[in-house]
Amino acid sequence: MATPQEEGRYSEALANAERLLGMPLEKFLEPTAGEPANGADFKRLATVHTFGDAWPRTENLDTRTRALVSVTIASVLGTLEPLRGQLRIALNNGVTPEEIVEVFIHVAAYAGAARAFEGYRIASQVFAEAGQA
Repeated sequence: MATPQEEGRYSEALANAERLLGMPLEKFLEPTAGEPANGADFKRLATVHTFGDAWPRTENLDTRTRALVSVTIASVLGTLEPLRGQLRIALNNGVTPEEIVEVFIHVAAYAGAARAFEGYRIASQVFAEAGQA
């Protein structure tokens, strides 16, 4: 069971995630069938680390730049569902679709066309969802 301090950090991380994503993160954190009892602990810890520890560190790397880096990482790793979230964060924080396409041009040069095309396909869907296609 989480302490009140841990619960406060989790609440702050969820609020930060919602601000970045433009939608609540909770729908992605709901328990799934067959999830082990400690699955909720994992999701809470990962959320606090990502949205409570890493994203707020804007003193040396601003949110907009961090969003572009995150799109690049998710694309290169081929983690396509997380890429959707990173694209939403980027668009919600001032990154333009044209800048995102430039990321995929760079990904193609350094990580391969297959990864870039996969990422671009997801980006095109997210652009359409966001009304930016």
